[in-house]
Amino acid sequence: MYEVFLDTETTGLSFDKGHKIVEVACIETQDLIPTGKVFHQLINPKRDIPEDAFKIHGFTEKFLSDKDTFDKIADDFLRFIQGKKIIIHNAIFDLSFLNGELNYIKKSPIDKKLVIDSLEIARNKFPGTSNSLDALCKRFNIDISRRTKHNALLDCELLREVYINLLDVKEPKLNLSTNNNLSNSLNKNNYNKMILNIPNSEIKSHKAFLKKELKKNYY
Repeated sequence: MYEVFLDTETTGLSFDKGHKIVEVACIETQDLIPTGKVFHQLINPKRDIPEDAFKIHGFTEKFLSDKDTFDKIADDFLRFIQGKKIIIHNAIFDLSFLNGELNYIKKSPIDKKLVIDSLEIARNKFPGTSNSLDALCKRFNIDISRRTKHNALLDCELLREVYINLLDVKEPKLNLSTNNNLSNSLNKNNYNKMILNIPNSEIKSHKAFLKKELKKNYY
């Protein structure tokens, strides 16, 4: 099973009010183990960056002015997530922007059936408490010292760790019980040292030597 952990950063809180995506990141995993494949793009929103948004992610209009617009990266993004389970924290927010952008350029929206919202899982598991990504990282003792600003790629990495803890699963490790071929190979090959049968004459000589030497005082 392939999964994608996904996060975005935006210019504001509502696509319907004219706000846009400025960053999108995805980390691919297989059975929650990173495959090494990553999709990460900074995006020119073709509009100003409000001060409140800048305080969150630190991107300025000038910094993003030479980046691709969403329509230029959309096909690569869709290919990356195709056929994979998509895990998002507060999926309603990210999907509203992603599907808004996709609809604007006449692309098919992301099917909500493929999306798992880790925020919903957290709320069911820890009702009545803060279930922000920061709060969950602290709950599970996940290091967030690098998170001085919101960063979509870093947040994907943190979300993977949070998600594993929410499911109460451990990081997959090498399962030695399945390596029967290795075990059989070790059994078939003789890796023990040869056992020598010492003649009685040598044993008697050794005992005589010890008896003689132990009478000496070396101190």
